[in-house]
Amino acid sequence: MIRVNDNFGLLPESYLFSEVARRVKEFQEKNPDVKIIRMGIGDVTRPLCRASVEAMHRAADDEADTATFHGYGPEQGYSFLRDKIADFDYQRRGIDISADEIFIGDGAKSDLGNFFDILAQDNTVAVTDPVYPVYVDTNVMGGRGGKRTGEHHEGIIYIPINKDNDYIPQLPGVRPDVIYLCSPNNPTGTAMTRGELRKWIEYARKENCLILFDSAYESYIHSDDVPHSIYEIEGAKEVAVEFRSFSKTAGFTGVRCGYTVVPSVLKGKDSEGNVISLNRLWNRRQCTKFNGASYISQRAAEAVYSPEGRKQIMETVEYYMENARMMRESLAGAGYEIVGGIDSPYIWMKTPDGMSSWEFFDFLLSRHGIVGTPGSGFGAEGEGYLRLTAFNTHEATEEAMQRMHKK
Repeated sequence: MIRVNDNFGLLPESYLFSEVARRVKEFQEKNPDVKIIRMGIGDVTRPLCRASVEAMHRAADDEADTATFHGYGPEQGYSFLRDKIADFDYQRRGIDISADEIFIGDGAKSDLGNFFDILAQDNTVAVTDPVYPVYVDTNVMGGRGGKRTGEHHEGIIYIPINKDNDYIPQLPGVRPDVIYLCSPNNPTGTAMTRGELRKWIEYARKENCLILFDSAYESYIHSDDVPHSIYEIEGAKEVAVEFRSFSKTAGFTGVRCGYTVVPSVLKGKDSEGNVISLNRLWNRRQCTKFNGASYISQRAAEAVYSPEGRKQIMETVEYYMENARMMRESLAGAGYEIVGGIDSPYIWMKTPDGMSSWEFFDFLLSRHGIVGTPGSGFGAEGEGYLRLTAFNTHEATEEAMQRMHKK
């Protein structure tokens, strides 16, 4: 029989959100009359902005005409979108990022999981704890995780983020080669200031580390001292790759489009000590393994940068942030210990009465018909916490808060 990748056997039995879905399905089948309010998985609920929908219609019409039909597109993405991103997301913020440093993909999750294709197998990896599971699981699949003991893998360096450090990652005691950072953070909802992020850039430059910076929630930032891009920090281009997505910004969770920035000055070394451009390697990887995001989805993303599109997506962002405000104030008023919800759509809450994460998940589901995400699914430091999302309607959010006041 064909041999399989043994590293998959080192993963938890099921993906976190699959287990959440299983428990919810089982509960709903037994309690069909209960109105479930879903505040668990970070999927958006508002429709695509009108500008993007209209752009998709026009793009679909293009595909119906021989004169305007688009087949295989450039693996790096169409220039009409790369140019817009370089202009609006970087150059207008005073950041020197060019279009040829931007690679369009089908979402940040894919690129975050795939970027290690161009890095050596023996690089050591550091992640925060709690952490977005994809960072850990993809490295375990690739053979860099090692055996699993409890909630940790022996080959990965874990950086705790908890109440003691105000949920902001501190520099590691052991040097890693690659560091995953996410700000605003998923799952805690907290964000790093310029000063805090500057420490990481200085550390990476001194220790010759690479930072993989997940900026999927950038559009939710409201605090003046929280950078929208890691490249706002001097020296970041020499040590960091940035990943962004249109999923949470413009509702593209089903449309699929995002991008990765790999600066041309970012370098690595091969086994013989030769200096190699990571931009060139990533381009080579994409040309081999990826045929590019669809023409239709890229036209939809381009429309996000139109005056109408920008206005419409910010209205949606503010809609979700009003939910976050409602949740934050209501939960705090009910006596729950919480963080987040200021620069992100996530609320990170301490479970009451010493409940475990899964016990509180089951309690909320069975008692109140509310679905959250158990913090333990994000790592050992997440035990005793639950993540709630603001991606629902005002009405459902208000009802959920009313239910939770009835302890």
